[in-house]
Parts: sequence; structure tokens; C-alpha cells
Amino acid sequence: MATRYTTSPWIVYIFAALLSTAYVAWLALAQVNFLYPVWHDLIGIDLTIEVYGPRNRYRQGFELTSKSERSRLFAGIVDAIHGRGAGLDKLVYHDNEGRALGTLLREPEIVHLKDVAALVDAFSCAGIVAIIAAAALLLNIHKRRLAPPPAKSLLPGLLVPIVALAAAILVAGPVNAFYWLHTVVFPAGHQWFFYYQDSLMSTMMMAPVLFGYIALVWTLLTLLLLTVCIALGQRISRV
Repeated sequence: MATRYTTSPWIVYIFAALLSTAYVAWLALAQVNFLYPVWHDLIGIDLTIEVYGPRNRYRQGFELTSKSERSRLFAGIVDAIHGRGAGLDKLVYHDNEGRALGTLLREPEIVHLKDVAALVDAFSCAGIVAIIAAAALLLNIHKRRLAPPPAKSLLPGLLVPIVALAAAILVAGPVNAFYWLHTVVFPAGHQWFFYYQDSLMSTMMMAPVLFGYIALVWTLLTLLLLTVCIALGQRISRV
């Protein structure tokens, strides 16, 4: 039976588990194309393409593509950002008859998605390290039989940084926070904002609206997996 309460190892374990589960949840969503076919109809991506496809200043005919074709292209982008940007310049969109209408991405969009791929690589490395760390911490909890501390001593260490971050985002505004984050994580001079009239990428993703829905599902799945990790830690601490 676990006989000791130690707050610090549990707080470190939970944060390691949080990063681990965020990484696993990301990989799981990537396998299902981040539910793009669902969002396509649910949030009006199809209508956005109908309106802005004909207005694009650099590419023509994207409004003639089908839902399955757009899903294929989105999957191609997902594969590319998990493969260091390989294949982005090869993405071609077709009409319902299978006729090639043009290349999907312009050079600034390719550069941006390669920047995204670099971030995904960094996140993957961090996620793998977090998984190893969480496993080591879990083993430590088991060996020392460290029962989870009472909520009143555990929650402050967990909630304070989370609440502070949430408050900062609310004060700045979610959209402003989203744009500010882009200025921080992407190289200076690299374009990351694209008007629908200039970018089929932005149009087919209904950016940034789609990202909000993906972030919501990602967060919920992460929290579900985190709950499992905490329950596992509690069980192991008693063995």
C-alpha cells in the first residue's frame, strides 16, 4: 500500500503526461485527417470555397473540386508537415472528371508549411522525450509507493500556470493571441497570413476557423488520455 504523499513528483509526472498525451492525441488525429471531412460540411468550408474559389487571384477552378478531392489535398498537407514538407509542391487539384486544374500551393504557402513541418518535428521530439520522462516518473512513483497528494495540495501547482495562461489569452483575445503566437514561432520575414483571395490553402482550411475546431477536439482527447494516465499512476502507486 502506498504510504507517502509527495507533491512534487506527481506534479512533474502530470505535466510530463500532459505533453505526452498531447503528442499521442495529435498523432491519433493526424491518422484521421484531423476530421477534415466532418468539418468540411459542419462549419461551411464548402460554402467558403464556393464564394472564394472563383475570386482567387492566382489559381482558377478550385470551386469545381469535390469534397473527396479537398479531403485528399488536406491529407497530402498533413502527410507533408509530418514529413519535413516533402511533396508540397506536387499537390495538384482536379475537377470531378479527374482533369488537373493546377497546383494547389504557391511558393509562400510552401515556405509556411515547411515552417509548420519544422514545428511538428520539434513537437514530436518533445513528445517522445515527455513519454520517456513520464514512464520514468511512473516507475519512480511505483518504486517509492508515492500516493497522489490530496487535491488541495496538488491543484494549486497545476491550476496556477493553466489559469494564468487562460487569463492572458482572454485578456488579449483568442484571435490576437493566435496571431501573436505566429509572430513568435515562425521566422521573421516568412509569410504566415494569407487572404482567401490569395490562397487556396487558407480557403480550403477556412483558416483560422478550422484550427479552432481542431484545437477543441485535440484538447478534449488530450484531457481524456491525461485522465487515464493519472488513474494509471494512482493504481500503480498502490501496487
